[in-house]
Amino acid sequence: MTEYAEEFEEEEFSGPSKSQIKRDKLALQALAERLALMPRRELERLNLSAATWIAIDETPRIKDQRARGRHWKRIANLLEREDMDAVHALIDDSGTHEREQIAQHHAIERWREQLMNEGDAALADFIAQYPHVERQPLRTLIRAAQRDAERGKPDAPRKLFRLLRETLETLE
Repeated sequence: MTEYAEEFEEEEFSGPSKSQIKRDKLALQALAERLALMPRRELERLNLSAATWIAIDETPRIKDQRARGRHWKRIANLLEREDMDAVHALIDDSGTHEREQIAQHHAIERWREQLMNEGDAALADFIAQYPHVERQPLRTLIRAAQRDAERGKPDAPRKLFRLLRETLETLE
């Protein structure tokens, strides 16, 4: 063996590869972008440093795409010094909450379509599941939504959606 090969064999692996470090940095930049675009009231649950808050507050004024990329890198570097467990917990909670909202929206859409298409049969099912709803106003709104849907008007179907949303939200 050559002297160089012997020297190379003797060295031990002492940490992540350059590729792994780069992947970690890119993941942290994506996390920084996601955090910077979250509502401030959610971010206030984190104990972020003043420098991180300043960087996050600067985000809306940066319009250029290349500058935004550098800005995400800056926030990512600042985040490395923060409590990452709290940051990941916030992101997980946010994702869970978002999925719940989407699921609720889809449930409301399904009820609206079912009520508009099936009429009184679906209304009976809805009343059985949500007995606190007043039957007559809901029935009137369903009829109006059916008429407006035939005419291509969105007003009554939107009102029906709002009523269904309010009904489901009162149960939570």
